[in-house]
Amino acid sequence: MRKLLIIGIGSGNPEHMTVQAINALNRADVLFIPTKGEKKIELAEVRREICARYVTRADSRTVEFAVPVRRTEGVSYDGSVDDWHARIAEIYERLIGGELTEDGTGAFLVWGDPMLYDSTIRIVERVKARGKVAFEYEVMPGITSLQALCASHRIPLNLVGKSVEITTGRRLSESFPERSQTSVVMLDGEQAFQRIEDPDAEIYWGAYLGTPDEIVISGRLADVKDEILATRARERQRMGWIMDIYLLRKGADFEE
Repeated sequence: MRKLLIIGIGSGNPEHMTVQAINALNRADVLFIPTKGEKKIELAEVRREICARYVTRADSRTVEFAVPVRRTEGVSYDGSVDDWHARIAEIYERLIGGELTEDGTGAFLVWGDPMLYDSTIRIVERVKARGKVAFEYEVMPGITSLQALCASHRIPLNLVGKSVEITTGRRLSESFPERSQTSVVMLDGEQAFQRIEDPDAEIYWGAYLGTPDEIVISGRLADVKDEILATRARERQRMGWIMDIYLLRKGADFEE
């Protein structure tokens, strides 16, 4: 039976690759590399560099495929994502059925870790549910942008004995700081942190983590939010895209 390997490759630094991930790359007959247009060519280049650096078997090959753009106009967020996943699932189905032999092994190289704000696993499950091509799959974890953020800022993720919430910009106001003293925010196209008025909030922000373009800014939210907004706008204009994440925190490990 065909086999898929879903491999977490880290957040942009080829040295984030685990031994397990490297071994998995070398198990694959075909390495699938997504492309997302000229503006995000660096994301495909990192995957190509990883393959060039770590793949030692001479008979493996790479197959690149274009990722469709998510439609956002005239549909709800959930409807937009569901439609997007359905279109990607059709592409995966063609790749698995058309590029792998009956007992072949293919690998998808997933940014960060496949379990954290990535949909490769659920899309692969959608392909399995369609039943048109039979396969098994395994998942290899990777270093996430969250881990890279904390390492770059030299901070622990959690306060002692306190919980952590991982959320999106759309939902930040529901949790911080009333429900959680530490909130990690991903997928924030609206920079929701600028609407947090708490004078004691601190922010640890990072963009392009793990890459040569990495930028990190931290401090009292009220003091640095304008700097983050300006930096984010400038870098998005320069690069044509941006990947950023931040941690908001209020309080200390041990409060009097």
